[in-house]
Amino acid sequence: MAKLSSRGNLTNLPEKTGGNKSLGRIIAIANQKGGVGKTTTAVNLGASLAIAEKRTLVVDSDPQSNASSGLGVELDPEKPDLYDCLVDGASIADAIRTSVHFPMLDMVPARRDLAGAELELIDRVQRERVLRVALDSVRDMYDYILIDSPPSLGLLTLNALVAADTVLIPIQCEFYALEGLSQLLNTVRIVQRNMNRKLGIEGVLLTMYDSRLNLSKQVKGEAEEYFGAKVFKTWIPRNVRLAEAPSFGQPIALYDVLSTGARGYLSLAAEIVRKDERKQASVA
Repeated sequence: MAKLSSRGNLTNLPEKTGGNKSLGRIIAIANQKGGVGKTTTAVNLGASLAIAEKRTLVVDSDPQSNASSGLGVELDPEKPDLYDCLVDGASIADAIRTSVHFPMLDMVPARRDLAGAELELIDRVQRERVLRVALDSVRDMYDYILIDSPPSLGLLTLNALVAADTVLIPIQCEFYALEGLSQLLNTVRIVQRNMNRKLGIEGVLLTMYDSRLNLSKQVKGEAEEYFGAKVFKTWIPRNVRLAEAPSFGQPIALYDVLSTGARGYLSLAAEIVRKDERKQASVA
């Protein structure tokens, strides 16, 4: 199994710090590997937080726009999307689609033109802060803002990390699960040191976990060895219904609330909310 290249560096990971508790917490969901469950997590964690009566905004920052289609959001040519906000300066408030499946779930969708945003922003001053500035205007409307990042460490992901309070890292329970994570963690450190000092690790989420397989147990052990308490107690099982839900444009809690996938994301939302409530109580 691939291991992280330097265990020593992992002991210095930034702690989860959160932001001003009067404002919505912004969580970037990031891992430069594809197929690890970033979009699935953005869609279903967002829905689960909304079910928990937390005002939640999902921001689709991936040019593949799978989070948008996974929530059944169709682009309206009369309304801006994330590309228009980042490149043309449109108001992100105007790009929000409200009450997506649930009263407390909103979304900023993306279109495939977002792939060109990195080139169009390359000469802009403070290009890594464009998303942060846009979200600052609406974060007091929400308890949580989730950013679905693309499978790369390019300018779109950098914008997500600069805008975020914390980063949630999904890891698929496969043989090469930990490969490349050192690069992501080094990027997090660079962002924290130079662009966003408050950025912390929200947690590491094990996805596509199968308790019957030794490989899943091995990945879980490796992740806990390197990340310790940063690994969520909740893990997301491999689940057919979870894989089917996006084709119907629905989060798993709506498509099949009794499935193991739905239970997993509802449990993850509850774990995050409980941690935040304990933290707020401790500083009150």
